[in-house]
Amino acid sequence: MARSACRDPPSRHEVHPWLRELPWTYRGCAVGGVAAAVSVRLPDGNVVEGQAWDEVSTDLLASAEPWRTFRWLRGQKHYSGTYWASTVRRHVIYESRLELARLLYADFDPAVRHVLAQPFLLKAKVHGEIRKHVPDYLLISDNGPVVVDVKPYHRVSRPEVAFTFDWTRRVVLSRGWRYEVWTEPPVSELENIRFLAGYRRDWLFSTEVVERVRSGNLDGVSLGHAVAHIRDYPEQILRAAVLHLLWKRELTVDLSRPLSPSSVLSRVANET
Repeated sequence: MARSACRDPPSRHEVHPWLRELPWTYRGCAVGGVAAAVSVRLPDGNVVEGQAWDEVSTDLLASAEPWRTFRWLRGQKHYSGTYWASTVRRHVIYESRLELARLLYADFDPAVRHVLAQPFLLKAKVHGEIRKHVPDYLLISDNGPVVVDVKPYHRVSRPEVAFTFDWTRRVVLSRGWRYEVWTEPPVSELENIRFLAGYRRDWLFSTEVVERVRSGNLDGVSLGHAVAHIRDYPEQILRAAVLHLLWKRELTVDLSRPLSPSSVLSRVANET
């Protein structure tokens, strides 16, 4: 018997546990070239429908409002809400705690310039039928647009989910964009980023204090001793400023381990 051209997805250990592009095709879900159309909801409430995917402008997509919103209901299974993203300086919606985690990572990434939730409705004819899908996020980054779907790892390989992600991936990649299926991140890394997000609101920090911390020689200094290297301001204010610069990625630390006073700071080199 001839071997199928499709193959099963890689195991959890074959790819990075919190960021997965989908270079594989799930068994039984192979699709050929997919022509697609996209619809977006504008800020004024009007809807632009049926735009050719390979022709619609990034500016139009970046200006969109969420294609769908959600309600809070007693007993609902999903934890929905809004997150104030420092990247776009506005609230962005999420439909689950895992989607909130992806928002945190996007907001923490200095390469990401814009974040949109439920950005558009994608339609494509696959195997003779019209399929529809609303991705979870569109990220506009220095490295190009990224379309993101968020799903718990144990659900990624379900046939209906795998099929949708497969044709969506093909459509997204057809115009040179990236496509990600994002699952559970490492616990310590997520908790560290969640903690640092508490220091993301820049207007709460004195420019003078932040500049003083920024000019301090903190490279190789432990988090616990950083304040002692400056001393010019109250300890709690200086510590908050250090954590703010960690959020802004001007200082870095090993996020794979829980943050502690012994965590060693490194200064990010300025790009020339």
